[in-house]
Amino acid sequence: MSQPSCVVHHEPESLRQACNDARAKGLRVGLVPTMGALHAGHAALVSEAHRRCGFVAATVFVNPTQFGPNEDFAKYPRTLDRDVALCAEAGACCVFAPPVEAMYPPGEATRVRVSGLTEVLCGASRPGHFDGVATIVTKLFALAGPCTAVFGRKDYQQLKVIERLVRDLLLPVEIVGHPIVREPDGLARSSRNRYLSDAEHARALSLSAGLSDAVHAFERGERRVGVLRGIVRSRMEPAVDSIDYVELAHADTVQPHGDEETLGARALLAVAAKVGPARLIDNVVLGEDPAPKVEEAR
Repeated sequence: MSQPSCVVHHEPESLRQACNDARAKGLRVGLVPTMGALHAGHAALVSEAHRRCGFVAATVFVNPTQFGPNEDFAKYPRTLDRDVALCAEAGACCVFAPPVEAMYPPGEATRVRVSGLTEVLCGASRPGHFDGVATIVTKLFALAGPCTAVFGRKDYQQLKVIERLVRDLLLPVEIVGHPIVREPDGLARSSRNRYLSDAEHARALSLSAGLSDAVHAFERGERRVGVLRGIVRSRMEPAVDSIDYVELAHADTVQPHGDEETLGARALLAVAAKVGPARLIDNVVLGEDPAPKVEEAR
């Protein structure tokens, strides 16, 4: 079977023209921004965009402004040929893979900041991260024009930042949040999972197992924030190398609840931890998402 065709654009104006041409033909443009090193989770995002739109552009760009000084920008996996093949198979019409200097030209001095949503959870330990995310996504939206953009809910805080960005800047973009795609054993799919050894992968399952335990407790009626956090931490602490956070937060504003608070019908439960060389994140929205199904080695 021949590989579906997928044009690769490297210059911003080339992507802009391709999207304009698609709209001129009456097609809805779908956009799937990624940093590459694509996996089945990304393929699901492209497929969802393809289901909704007649023309789908995926982007592959390792964005330097969202990495901190001690993070993994230099070693972040870059697998463009494989990424293009995956995007084509999932229904993308083109892939935009620009050089850094095309997206950040010499002398550039502009950042986009979304206040409030970005100082907590991942933003607390990764200062400036969401400024980089908001800036590159704004640039991509400017190039693509009116479109439907699909993002994964694994990066839940990022999704909420982008939704706020689109509302505040009156951008002609429909944001779609796609459910988390998990590996067969329950671990949330991530490009950083490839850093894990088999033993580290097994330990990383404690994140999704902790979330699952908390969902079941919530379904049984537990609403105390401190108790639910404790349930998750008791799973994670013996397994991971360090915990960045285990937080119960407002599902729309991502503002954390205190341990003494009692939850209502819906809340975000988000975790971040270091396992081996990888910083991993995962989440569920209690009262909305099912419990992750986890196959742990006993």
